[in-house]
Amino acid sequence: MAQYSHSKLSTFEQCPYKYKLRYIEKIIPDIEKSIEAHLGTCVHHALEWVYTEVLNGKIPTLDDIIIVYGEKWTESDADNFLIVKKEMTSKDYFEKGLKFIIDYYTKNYPFNDGTVELEKEVKITLGNSVLIGYIDRLAVGKEKIEIHDYKTASSIPSKEKIENDRQLALYSIAIKEKYGKDKDVKLIWHYLAHNIDISSSRTEEQIENLKKEIIDLIEKIESTNEFPKCESVLCNWCEYKNICCGEKKKDSLSKEYPTASKYIN
Repeated sequence: MAQYSHSKLSTFEQCPYKYKLRYIEKIIPDIEKSIEAHLGTCVHHALEWVYTEVLNGKIPTLDDIIIVYGEKWTESDADNFLIVKKEMTSKDYFEKGLKFIIDYYTKNYPFNDGTVELEKEVKITLGNSVLIGYIDRLAVGKEKIEIHDYKTASSIPSKEKIENDRQLALYSIAIKEKYGKDKDVKLIWHYLAHNIDISSSRTEEQIENLKKEIIDLIEKIESTNEFPKCESVLCNWCEYKNICCGEKKKDSLSKEYPTASKYIN
């Protein structure tokens, strides 16, 4: 069975050409990652560590989580990551993440919220494919299941976008099969930059419609032969930007000097 992920599907929708480079040609990008991606990695790591300690019967101090966050940050040379916002420095991003975890710690201490699993892998069979994903945090109560997701982006999506978000909704399929289809599933996004939580839920009809949409999308991907470039503001953060821009320059030269196109490598 072919394997997909929410990220893989979203990449195709965002830019088929990027999908081709990453998942078909498997090209290793020149840009390792953006500073925003590094920030997300470090914050997720710190919060996962907190709940791991809690599950082991310990409640870490705020100083503890700050140390863990700082150690993760310095594992990589953040100064070499892509920074699109030139008015910002790696130190600015480090301090943003520090505020995220301090606010979260203060708001959620002592973390007695029914958490049972962290970074839980889920697999959902859809048609002839398998969708694989990871849940940041899963909390289970007598009548309710909560799927938690941490967001480090600066913007908050519209209500419509939240209600149509498919990632956590898809994960709920696998979770209900394990913990009981009679339980209500609550989808919770923690927007750390604003220190707010947004929750949503899905009906069985919505879930069934979502399954069909994903199966149709996968069929579209597998029948695609042409993978066009889709320009957007997201190009600034794309790890394949250098490759894409290089090809644009070649295309431009070929059009301007058609007789010289054979000399352009």
